[in-house]
Amino acid sequence: MPARPTAQEKAETLAWLRRISGDLATATIKRLEESLPWYADMPPARRSAVGLVAQAGIASFIQWYDDPGSTPWIAADIFAAAPRELLRSVSLTQTLQLIRVTVAVTEERVAGRAEDLRESILLFSREVAFASADVYARAAEARGLWDARLEALVVDSILTGEANEELPSRIAALGWHGHGEVAVLVGTTPAQVDVDQLRRIARKLGVDVLIGVQGSRLVLVIGRAETPVGDDPHGELAFTEIAKRLEPGFGAGHLVLGPTVPALVDAGQSARAALAGFAVAGAWRGAPRPVEADDLLPERALAGDSAAKATLVERIYRPLQAHSSDLVTTLWSYLDNGRSLEATARELFVHPNTVRYRLKRVSDVIGWDATGPREALILQTALIIGSIGTEVTRRRAVRRPG
Repeated sequence: MPARPTAQEKAETLAWLRRISGDLATATIKRLEESLPWYADMPPARRSAVGLVAQAGIASFIQWYDDPGSTPWIAADIFAAAPRELLRSVSLTQTLQLIRVTVAVTEERVAGRAEDLRESILLFSREVAFASADVYARAAEARGLWDARLEALVVDSILTGEANEELPSRIAALGWHGHGEVAVLVGTTPAQVDVDQLRRIARKLGVDVLIGVQGSRLVLVIGRAETPVGDDPHGELAFTEIAKRLEPGFGAGHLVLGPTVPALVDAGQSARAALAGFAVAGAWRGAPRPVEADDLLPERALAGDSAAKATLVERIYRPLQAHSSDLVTTLWSYLDNGRSLEATARELFVHPNTVRYRLKRVSDVIGWDATGPREALILQTALIIGSIGTEVTRRRAVRRPG
């Protein structure tokens, strides 16, 4: 271990360090330009800020060498010389490279001056490295907390439908990589929400997610990522399949997937349907997990969901009416007669094969098959709601003065 310098020797060393500090800073900047490509590629303002950090580091070392107990927050002192945005543009790895170059230049300049001075440089550089890591850790923690609050705000805006002109900028600040279709998945919050695991699964499936925990509800806004990385590199997974892969991240209970919408700014439509479906999913005894919100249209309509009523009318009742009144009449009779082909044929005075043909036409026109029990319920609900709406419209027309 080197002998401690006398007060006279230390005073002389300090005076010498202060005289050469400017030269050390200049030599350090030159070495940075020669050895670190990322530094040379920086804009002039950023290079100047990094240079200020290097100069502050040298000045801080001289102060620390004079009195090691005088600068307990070394990194804070050093980074105070640079703009706040420098932490965002220079990584921790680059900062450690900066420290290494500065120490190397300083060691070369003081070589042979005093052994205790070299030891002090090494000790100081270690303290700066640890302190720098602490600065970056605190910045990352603060950024993480801010991102979590911003993400919760964005998800809440989507759920409440209170999107405003600031929503796109907030979404961009979160680093959203979605580029197209979006769907909202609503389920029960588990005892421990593993947000990182949900994000890892989403990345593997080629989607991006916004995650919101609202008490007992866990909400995921799912969007297509710019570069799909899922199991099928030649195609994109359906949102129903994505929901199945994400299902383990939810708690026990129902899991409802809202309809697909064109973009994130339209996610409120998917969210409203998913929330409405989640509220009534218990009314369907055999509901799968996950279940699509559109498969819960009857329950949602009975609960007063105007969007579900409109969907039933627009996608089932009106297309059938527009296509053929025979299809509507046959469907009504088939459902009223307990889905019996023979009973329907007798009521309509047609052959059972004619009933089969018309039911197939119904399926071709609207995509639902009346012969299945669940789809029969959806179709019957659509006929009832559509008929009520038609009757109300007729009465208003009659009452309207001519």
